[in-house]
Amino acid sequence: MSALTLYQLVALLLLVIGLYGIVVRRTLVGMLISVELMLNGAGLSIVAAAQLTEANAVLGQLGTLLVMGLAAAEATLVLAIIIVVSRRFGTVETDAISTLKE
Repeated sequence: MSALTLYQLVALLLLVIGLYGIVVRRTLVGMLISVELMLNGAGLSIVAAAQLTEANAVLGQLGTLLVMGLAAAEATLVLAIIIVVSRRFGTVETDAISTLKE
């Protein structure tokens, strides 16, 4: 088994754990952490593929920096939304704030 395969399997594991967390978690913060795990898996996959193939390693690192910047911006926006929802409804449980659908 090559090193690229091992890195891709770890990235896939991070993606699966994040996806499981999105489905199972009932709080908005838990869902945010799960999305961050999924983005980390994508970043690992990009870096491993760039380092261990014929692609330019610098492009892989720049791609991962882009993913990290996207994750930071997403975390900032989601945390602001969580604060607003918490103040409005008094909880961050997704089941309790189902009145948003009505």
